[in-house]
Amino acid sequence: MQQSIYYIKFALQFADMQITELVNVFNHQVGNRGWTGMRAYHDKALTDEFQRRDINTACIYDGHVICFARPVTYDLTNNKLILVN
Repeated sequence: MQQSIYYIKFALQFADMQITELVNVFNHQVGNRGWTGMRAYHDKALTDEFQRRDINTACIYDGHVICFARPVTYDLTNNKLILVN
């Protein structure tokens, strides 16, 4: 399957970010209920970047659907995202 140019653009952007910046990108989307094709590319590239870095995303991503209901923080010791209360 050929990647969309938009996915590639987001993937390259996210690859250059620090983990804290990726977390901020995620948290900026919390509560956003809008949906477009562009957002799909964004969200897929974001989750792929977390996974590329072997960050545990189980609290927000089940392998199919990403949930932006609550903000997250990064737990460096366990290399995982944690939901913020």
